[in-house]
Amino acid sequence: MNNSIQHASRHRERRHRLPVRLWHWINLWCLIVLLMSCLQIFNAHPALYWGSTSNFDDPWLEMYAIRGADGDIQGQTALGPWTFDTTGILGYSGSGDHASVRGFPDWITLPSYQFLTMGRLWHFFFAWLFVGAGALFVLYALFSGHLKRDLWLPASQWRGLGRDILDHLRLRFHATRIGYNGLQKLSYLGVLFVALPLMILTGLCMSPTFNAAAPWLLDLFGGRQSARSIHFIVAGLLVLFVIVHLLMVLLSGPFRQVRDMLTGGRRNVTPVDNEGSTHHEGK
Repeated sequence: MNNSIQHASRHRERRHRLPVRLWHWINLWCLIVLLMSCLQIFNAHPALYWGSTSNFDDPWLEMYAIRGADGDIQGQTALGPWTFDTTGILGYSGSGDHASVRGFPDWITLPSYQFLTMGRLWHFFFAWLFVGAGALFVLYALFSGHLKRDLWLPASQWRGLGRDILDHLRLRFHATRIGYNGLQKLSYLGVLFVALPLMILTGLCMSPTFNAAAPWLLDLFGGRQSARSIHFIVAGLLVLFVIVHLLMVLLSGPFRQVRDMLTGGRRNVTPVDNEGSTHHEGK
């Protein structure tokens, strides 16, 4: 009798609602353009520092080229006290007459040729699109219940984080689980409320106009060059997040995952349990 009542109370709903899907795909294209234009801007001065000013004698990251003993030009990347030969990738890349001294290779920058002004135009336009879409999504997540319903971790998932981490390290995925597990939720919350705000605030620190209006923000991050370094580091972490995200999609059913992010998918929703969380079952 109880099973029939529970079965009758189940209903089908979208796995990914329309605002979530729109934000996902807008983010995808924004991040691609922002990354490629960011590297174009970085190539204008391929070095990073800490503090308020550029101390040319003490960068913590630098890409450059030297002429080797054999007369060939070699790309070099210095990270702190370590220096690596990165010819063909960082510092010096290209083939034949098209080889040039540049931080990142032309195939990953926008535009592909050195054009700082155009790179900034691409970056600023998509940065504001990214910020606007992100602000709308946060409002949606707060007022629609998406944050509490789909992203916030109930007590049971906090307790199961260790198991989720071990399952992911062992490449064990639950094919019937449709809702996000605790590790996924923690990752998404970290991106949404830590990484993305850091990207926005450190990006604003590089605007002279904003510096004049809010000089305290530069002080908060320890100076313009520190803000630029943090901006670059967080961008790298976001790229790492996307790579891991794509690997998880490939390992857990890429066709279904992409289809559901395009169409919304469907999932069975069972009654609320005694912890206040909703059970999501496989299709």
